Amino acid sequence: MNGDLTTTTTAVQIAQSESDVVVVLPAEFHYDPADPLAVSMLVASIVGPVRWTFARELILNGQFEPTGDGDVHVWPCLDNTGAAVVIVELQSVAGVTLLQFPSRAVHEFVSASLASVPEGAELLDIDGWLTQVFPTIGAVTN
Repeated sequence: MNGDLTTTTTAVQIAQSESDVVVVLPAEFHYDPADPLAVSMLVASIVGPVRWTFARELILNGQFEPTGDGDVHVWPCLDNTGAAVVIVELQSVAGVTLLQFPSRAVHEFVSASLASVPEGAELLDIDGWLTQVFPTIGAVTN
């Protein structure tokens, strides 16, 4: 693993879509050049840390326009004070959660991840990944 891990910590507002309750919790974005197409988001929730991993392109594009398909959607927005924010919507069997990040924090994280691995320069070690997922595959093919 490359020791060049990019992390941004910020406060995030979290709201359940069916509720008017808004909670402010610390959250971190993580980018590891060893997994160049993904970002992770770690939220220190009331019940303990929750980690979501999704495609880096969602956070790259979602800071400028609505993007996402499936269980993660990202889009730019203004909060109730008129400040620029990025919304990350997470869908699961438990429901829908909206996370609101300051646009500046998202931009700083994205810039740092692009400095580590520019967009389009992501290289994947498919053989290494297959060996991790299916450890016996190396024995069969060698």
